Amino acid sequence: MKEIVNRKSVYLYKLLLIVLCALLFYSQAYAQEDWPDPVQDQIYSKFIFDQLEYRWNDGPDTYVWDAQGWVGSDYNKFWVKTEGAYQPSSRVSGDTEIQALYSRLIAPFWDFQIGLRYDYVFGAGPNSGRTLATIGLQGLAPYVFEVEPALFISDDGDVSARFTSTYDFLVTQRFIVQPRLEVNAASGDARKFGIGSGFNDVMFDLRFRYEVRREFAPYVGFSWTQLLGETKNIAEAENAKTSNFAVVAGVRIWF
Repeated sequence: MKEIVNRKSVYLYKLLLIVLCALLFYSQAYAQEDWPDPVQDQIYSKFIFDQLEYRWNDGPDTYVWDAQGWVGSDYNKFWVKTEGAYQPSSRVSGDTEIQALYSRLIAPFWDFQIGLRYDYVFGAGPNSGRTLATIGLQGLAPYVFEVEPALFISDDGDVSARFTSTYDFLVTQRFIVQPRLEVNAASGDARKFGIGSGFNDVMFDLRFRYEVRREFAPYVGFSWTQLLGETKNIAEAENAKTSNFAVVAGVRIWF
């Protein structure tokens, strides 16, 4: 009796295997005949103003922007990044930065970026500009922190570095709290740009935004900046502020 049961089990397994093979063959044949060809690399694009805001500072108020955009495929992209501040007081002044980068996906959620950056400072004194080579990474660290470490080499041979990190706390699906940290450092002085050797500054922002739509989100928050080391000494020698606290209000837009 036991032998009969074993034989029946073997026959059942064989029948099941034949059915599975037939289903697999049928699914493959169906896929080849009726399914479209796999999607090849396509060109996509996106541009986002992460910050487009007005700042009520300890001193003169400023307009501030921080934006970036890209066009390309999943693996290769051309990036543009820009940030700056404009002070619309009686002594108009400000600074702006723009980067043009080639970006290559090197791991899931991680891009290697290389290109050029241009800085321009204008105001009461002589206007100054400089070009820097750029190399860096952009991606998602564990726990979904967005990070952007980068190295820069100016046309005078000065080496500097920047680390930026942001995180989105979803209080609800539309109400989001975003802390942001930025640290800058340099190997040498660039006094025309108010930069000294060593750690230059640390900036911490906190923004509370409400996404009316995913593409449109007004926000309020605050921004704190502290100059450090030799950069702080340069600012003190020019009777400039070495620390600033600002209340901010603006809008985050992407398309």
